[in-house]
Amino acid sequence: MSLALYSLTLQKPGAITASIVGQFSGNRNQEIVVARGSWLELLKPDPNLGQLRSVLSYNCFGILRSLQTFRIAGSTKDNIVIGSDSGRIAILEYDEKKNTFKQIHLETFGKTGVRRIVPGQYLAVDPKGRATMIASVERNKIVYVLNRDAQLNITISSPLEAHTVKSLVYALISVDVGYDNPVFAAIECDYDDDKVYSSKLSAKVYRKKYGHDPSGELDDEDVDMEDDVPPMRRKKLTYYELDLGLNHVVRKWTDRIDSTANILVQVPGGNDGPSGVLVASDNTITYKHLNNPSHTVPIPKRRRKNYEIPAVKDETNGHTSSEFSDPDYESPVYIVSALVHKMRGAFFFLLQSNYGDVYKLWLDHDGQSVQKMYIKYFDTIPLTVSLNILKSGFLFSASESGDHLFYQFEKLGDNDDETEFTSVDEYKLKDIVFTPKPLDNIQLVDRITALNPLLQTQVANLTGDDAPQIYTITGQSNHSSLRKLEHGLLVNEIVSTELPAAPIGLWTTKVTSDDEFDKYIVLSFSNETLVLSIGASVEEVNDSAFLTSISTILVQQLGRDSLLQVHSRGVRHITANKEVNEWEPPVGTSILCASSNNSQVAVGLSSNEIVYFEVDEEGNLNEYEDHKELSESPISIAIGDIPAGRVRSPFLAVGTVDSTIRILSLDLDTTLDTLSVQALSANPSSIRIMNMDDTGFVYLHIGLENGVYIMSILDSVTGELSDTRTRFLGPRRVQLFKGKTSGVLDANGEYQGSDEIVLALSTKPWIGYTRNLSFDMVPLSYVPLSYASGFSSQDCPQGIVSVGGNMLRIFTIDSVEEKINQAKTDLKYTPRRMAENSFSNNFYVIETENNTVPDVYDQVPVDGVYNKRDSQWASSISVIDPLSQSVLSRIHLEENEAAFSIANCRFESHDAEYLIVGTAKDQIMLPQSNSGSFIRVYEYVDNGLKFLHKTAVESVPIALLEFQGRLVAGIGGKLRIYDLGLKQLLRKCEEDLGLNNIMTLNTQGNRIVVGDIRSSLTFVVYKEKENRLIPFADDPVARHITCAVMLDYDTVAAGDRFGNIFVLQCPKTISDASDEDGYGTFIRSQGHFLNGQASKLELVTHYYLEDIPTSLQRASLVSGGNECIICSGLQGTIAAFVPLTSKQDVKFFAQLENLLRENDVPIAGRDHMMYRSYYAPVKSTFDGDLCERFATLSHDKQEQIAASLDRTVREIERKVADVRVRAAF
Repeated sequence: MSLALYSLTLQKPGAITASIVGQFSGNRNQEIVVARGSWLELLKPDPNLGQLRSVLSYNCFGILRSLQTFRIAGSTKDNIVIGSDSGRIAILEYDEKKNTFKQIHLETFGKTGVRRIVPGQYLAVDPKGRATMIASVERNKIVYVLNRDAQLNITISSPLEAHTVKSLVYALISVDVGYDNPVFAAIECDYDDDKVYSSKLSAKVYRKKYGHDPSGELDDEDVDMEDDVPPMRRKKLTYYELDLGLNHVVRKWTDRIDSTANILVQVPGGNDGPSGVLVASDNTITYKHLNNPSHTVPIPKRRRKNYEIPAVKDETNGHTSSEFSDPDYESPVYIVSALVHKMRGAFFFLLQSNYGDVYKLWLDHDGQSVQKMYIKYFDTIPLTVSLNILKSGFLFSASESGDHLFYQFEKLGDNDDETEFTSVDEYKLKDIVFTPKPLDNIQLVDRITALNPLLQTQVANLTGDDAPQIYTITGQSNHSSLRKLEHGLLVNEIVSTELPAAPIGLWTTKVTSDDEFDKYIVLSFSNETLVLSIGASVEEVNDSAFLTSISTILVQQLGRDSLLQVHSRGVRHITANKEVNEWEPPVGTSILCASSNNSQVAVGLSSNEIVYFEVDEEGNLNEYEDHKELSESPISIAIGDIPAGRVRSPFLAVGTVDSTIRILSLDLDTTLDTLSVQALSANPSSIRIMNMDDTGFVYLHIGLENGVYIMSILDSVTGELSDTRTRFLGPRRVQLFKGKTSGVLDANGEYQGSDEIVLALSTKPWIGYTRNLSFDMVPLSYVPLSYASGFSSQDCPQGIVSVGGNMLRIFTIDSVEEKINQAKTDLKYTPRRMAENSFSNNFYVIETENNTVPDVYDQVPVDGVYNKRDSQWASSISVIDPLSQSVLSRIHLEENEAAFSIANCRFESHDAEYLIVGTAKDQIMLPQSNSGSFIRVYEYVDNGLKFLHKTAVESVPIALLEFQGRLVAGIGGKLRIYDLGLKQLLRKCEEDLGLNNIMTLNTQGNRIVVGDIRSSLTFVVYKEKENRLIPFADDPVARHITCAVMLDYDTVAAGDRFGNIFVLQCPKTISDASDEDGYGTFIRSQGHFLNGQASKLELVTHYYLEDIPTSLQRASLVSGGNECIICSGLQGTIAAFVPLTSKQDVKFFAQLENLLRENDVPIAGRDHMMYRSYYAPVKSTFDGDLCERFATLSHDKQEQIAASLDRTVREIERKVADVRVRAAF
């Protein structure tokens, strides 16, 4: 069977491309909707806790390019307009009850894909919700009229064209004109007269030099061509008006603006303000509006030391961009994101510059015209893609890189000492400055973790846990970090205290059934029992009537107001007035295990018998007259909670030493009759019967001695077991306990749904819970535990008390949403690559920052931005301990040298490992040039590095790899093998492959797989006798390789810079021939084919990921799981590609995928098959994100798909879940 892969998203992309604020739930609370690649996510802020939680994450299977919110007049909720690559405009509504996005309208206007002439890049909506304009980068603009019918349903008109030929669009917004005809504003640039301009410009230069024009093309009017600015840089502000009466779009007004203008900001109009727009350009912000005078205010710059510049005389009435430009001072300041916030009778703007500085701008106006503009420095935050302000006093910052931040306003900056600059005053350049400061007006209260940009991942088990961790280098500049990603939920530890010994049992109990909180914590030791009271403090009590001189097996609150204690010598029933009734087992027997609920008790005896008790209406504990005899000794037992509407639990589960589970009936007519039997792979160490959701399903949880956890559905009528699922939790036996969490956050910020969980304790703690009618199992990022129980007190209503060793711990699980927790080590510059050696847990990271002055004192400036200088490089090599999250040492590269590659290499000639770093001096990226390239060699010394020597090479070494005890390097298009010398590396072998720039190297045996920036993959064999590198096969398709990994000797998985993941394979005959002696002579006699080698690689699989792959690795992410391909993407995506091992699985997922494409069409309008086949048809790769959407479909659609597959709904759900459970998380 040929290779087939199943893709799984482990971490959604972190980069946000657009964000909007609105009342999408229909109440007065505001939510935030963000676009992350193809994912549309709804975020709910909690004003009381100052937190931002994800409520819904929906995969649209398309590239989301733009978002806008609108509200039809008379409506109580906001809707969402999406511009994507589907060639359609989509209008969505959030359905709070079903917690999903619902498609209202989907209108086609063009071709699919991201094209410069197909609208979708820009989107603007009239403030009154009457119309929307969607525009492309070039030429095309379309307007849709929005309205509502008699049933209050939203209607959309046919498209109205507002095209402008030979015109480029740089920005688009709507203009607030109240209830006048809707107006849209755009920054445009015409390029129709570019050739004419070039001809006239040449003639103008000639006339200036010689006094006449030989071509005769130059008029006197042309001599005064404006500033010699080419048409491609002449920008204009254009108003487009939608005439609602004539149903027609006209170009209403055009005005020339600065050639550096890049963003437009809407000014409130109607009854709220003077209307118009703010035009942001280099160093200035200008107010413009039809029939109104313009106003320009300078953008303050950062104050630098030793800053001296001559004063600029202002001879005009207004300010222009050129007045505030000074190339000797620093690069221009321009606005990257902005927002406007309306208050009662006022409004203001927040604008962020390319340095991260936030400015507050406001207008002095009379409602019709603007008299003055004010601007002042507000605060400094990381660079953003968009800013959103909430009426509750919060600011959401969608960061350009790294975590997205959630701030709370402390003040509005009205009464601080910052200088205010106006549009009517005159300033000298040196006076338009400010000094950055720490946060003052806003305070960081929460963050959404994001990994973008993600440069590299490494899967390794450095902590010694059952499952490995994922280590990544992410971020940009001083906001970058090395992060450890671990599968598990974070816990909030409340209490941790030491006990005199290690308990062997733990319970919490109430005193009466009406109690809201627990009264006692009972700890069982090897020969005694300790009872602690729960109150203002936890103290030992001696009047509880529990027998404390013996080890306890079970504690339970019974009936209305009695307690139960089970120990090896009997059952102790304690009434409300502390009277004790004892039941003792027959002479010569003892109690081995016990279980109970509020009215039923069952104990297992050493005589292989089960004794059953019930509590009557008077609170007495009555023994059932017949005992259940078993063939083997019971070792675990479980009675479930009493279902709603019933007086007793109908089932009793018993585990015996013959590795079986028996389900016994507890109904009156069939008490202790056997209903079903299930064989197990090991003895059951623990059993739990739980009702965990509202579907009526009864879950049987089984923990085995060999570390395997089993979950089965227990039929509520027949007692038969079905839908059995298994998972290996660790080499230690599994103990099961009941607990609670806060549930799932809904759209109102309240926790809803099932909060009942099962705790499975093995080498690490796990919890199982239900969500969306499906069961999930997730580990906790916490210390190993032995016993646990649910805990409820006034200060901690939904906690868990546990013991691990001799430590007593109380903790809570606040959320089950974030299944991956992160620990980070901050870095200094943008990380490029990392490496590790074989004898330490340290990572060696190269950090490189362009146009940055090196900071050799390791001091991050207060404003978070390093000093900038063109063509200057700041680069260092950091030694990082990811376990202690500390930087052990750092080496700064001097003389403007920058590091671009790193590798660990063991040289057999020296029998030692060395760190190899590829660098370049005075590197210029476009066009490529430098004053020297080098390969530096470092020796490992304790927790640092010692420089050994460096070797000059002719091009930047991007790819380095250990190869048979030597170093193989990609130098431009050459492949070269080095050995270690005393003063430099010694060249041993070289082959010019005729490539552009080698980016990746992988090796097995004598084979090297070379990945090129433009020429895809080439297979090379090394002939030791001839000391030659011989290329023998390559890819017939020119792919732009970014990363690659060898799956076996003949197969390679790779990714390109367009977001494709593919697998290539060398034909078996060619592969075998390449390893034969004398193959070099044969291959040299072969001619070239398709501009490459005579033999070609074959395409096995192909899949469009959307994110640019940055690293690929073979690894297993779960203990005992299958090996898969781990892929990381630049936007923060982490995905796994799981190989399918049977033809039945391939057939099943192919059919399921096709059925889901028909029954679950993406709401943004993109066809799923076309999306995954963006650049080439998808091949032998199945989309796990689509398959997992089966669980979210309506029951009718699920039944329809199940009937087509000739399976049950539960079988399909189990099949889909098993792929993820066995390979990833």
